[in-house]
Amino acid sequence: MAMAGLYRRLLPCPPAVDFASSQGKQLFLESIQNGTMEGFYRLVSYFQTQSEPAFCGLASLSMVLNALAIDPGRKWKGPWRWFDESMLDCCEPLEKIKVRGISFGKLVCLAHCAGAKVEAFHASHSSIDDFRKYVMKCSTSDDCHVISSYHRGALKQTGTGHFSPIGGYHVGKDMALILDVARFKYPPHWVPLTLLWEGMNYVDESTGQSRGFMLISRPHREPGMLYTLRSGG
Repeated sequence: MAMAGLYRRLLPCPPAVDFASSQGKQLFLESIQNGTMEGFYRLVSYFQTQSEPAFCGLASLSMVLNALAIDPGRKWKGPWRWFDESMLDCCEPLEKIKVRGISFGKLVCLAHCAGAKVEAFHASHSSIDDFRKYVMKCSTSDDCHVISSYHRGALKQTGTGHFSPIGGYHVGKDMALILDVARFKYPPHWVPLTLLWEGMNYVDESTGQSRGFMLISRPHREPGMLYTLRSGG
């Protein structure tokens, strides 16, 4: 007998707030007024759904690279140069990622290979104040974007480790907008920054290191040694 499929999951609210709900819309409007949704517009223009259950990191990165208008320097299909998950294979084979997902460090490697400037921070070697500062920085500009690596359990969601870009920030409520690339599972949603930080402090069993966040921006010089892993390792 064939196994029944799954059609979405119910978003646990609280702690999350559905972006399309009345409360979510109000948070969005207030954040626009406060100038902390500037990075949202380019990100949402390239918002995509991960093509494989374990491709959350690849989908997040290709979405951010396209939002930053970084030219991949090679063709995707036909004459078009465009970042797609299938092109992000310089640090880990796609077949391996399809089965196991990708680690935080390997995603940083991929962003570097793609020609982006990357600043990466393991949560265990950073602080919530630093995280909030960088979320604010990229929410008030469209020159950089934050990808968060977190454990869904901290947000009462099903699943384990996950990557998604942060689309904006509400200063008064201290909430971040997660543009969840697993759109077949959960819609975009606001979450308390403190809980997201808690989720980033979970240890990734495959590496023995905490999860974290990375700032990705366009390089100000020719691609070279453009990323710094702020983790002590």
